[in-house]
Order: sequence, then structure tokens, then C-alpha cells
Amino acid sequence: MGKDITSINQFLKKLATNNTREWMAENKPEYQATRKVFETLIADLITGISAFDEGLVGLEAKKSVFRLNRDTRFSADKSPYKLNYGASMSKGGRKTPNASYYIHLKPGDNFVGGGMYMPEADALKKVRQEIDYNTDEFLSIIHDEHFVQAYGEMRGDKLKTAPKGYPKDHEYIELLRHKGFYFLYQIPDEELAEDDFVAKQLARFELIFPFISFLNMAID
Repeated sequence: MGKDITSINQFLKKLATNNTREWMAENKPEYQATRKVFETLIADLITGISAFDEGLVGLEAKKSVFRLNRDTRFSADKSPYKLNYGASMSKGGRKTPNASYYIHLKPGDNFVGGGMYMPEADALKKVRQEIDYNTDEFLSIIHDEHFVQAYGEMRGDKLKTAPKGYPKDHEYIELLRHKGFYFLYQIPDEELAEDDFVAKQLARFELIFPFISFLNMAID
């Protein structure tokens, strides 16, 4: 499937220099072809992830893939289309509050990962509480040697001070200050052409599965 996947970034490179509705209309067949490749990729990833995360069993690719159209109502940038293909794979689909597995394809900026990017207040409160109650378990997940080698440090915006209900001198205040909880693995463009591209991403998603499970346990 590798060569098919590279067609996505080839299309996105063209779109980056021709980001107009007129150009898209003229090149709709190429867009539809690459969209189909991406949806097939997501279907394959969902099938693979379902082998170790039963929460994704039965999830449809179309419920995970993001639209290419941009919402320009409140943006100074009126470009009509995003310059990446993305999908958020989680129990119930991309619109649920659950932690998700994520893939992002864009020339020079491809990555996979997972977690919660901007959880709602209730989910955020529950995740902080779970980290506070089960800190050792959480640290064992994010400090696992193989996990750190792949994903590095946890990402996400942070509060400038301690969240409500926690002292500023809490031993793990740096974790609790997070407003988002996620990890990313950067993928070089060359990897998209490899025949084992899907297998490599599934291995990375399986590595982040315990982290996803911890977050979902917190909000369930």
C-alpha cells in the first residue's frame, strides 16, 4: 500500500500552491482518489488496533476521518482547504470525548500519536484526579523505556498555576497543570512509501494503548 499512500502527499503538495475552490473543482478526481486511499488506510488501522483495543471494534473509517474543508468564519486565513489528511480513531468516533489514536499526513509533517488534545472541563477534571490517585501507574506508562524512545515527553498546553483543588507544591504539579495529554511520533516522508507502513504505525499505536486506556478509564 506504500506507493498508494505517497499519492496523498503528492496531492497535498499541489493543493498547498493551489488552495482554491476552482482548482479543487478541476482536480476533483485526484482528490477523490486520494481520499479513498486515506479512508482505506484508516480502515486498515482500525482493524489492526481493534486486535488489542476492543473499544474500536466496529468503528467505521468515515466516523474517524476529518473533513478537508476549513471553517474560515472566524479566521483571517480564508484558504478553503486544510493542507493535511487527518483521522482520530476512538471508541464512538472522532466526536466523542474519549482518548483517541491520531494520524496526520502532510508533506514534511507526518505523525501518529494519541491522547486528549483539548478535553472538556469534566473530562479534564477526571483525568487529573486519576493521575493524582494513580500516579505510580501513570508514570510507569509514560516512563516506560520503549515508550519514551518512541514518543518522548507528554505534550499539551499547561495552566500557569496549579489547577483548582491542588496545592502549588504538589509533588506532581507539572503533570496536573496539563490541559491536554498527548504524545506524537514524527514520521519521515520516505516512510510513507514503505510496504510495511501500516504495520509500523500499528506497532506505535499498540505502544500507546496503555496510555489511551488510562485516560479512558479516568473518564468512563
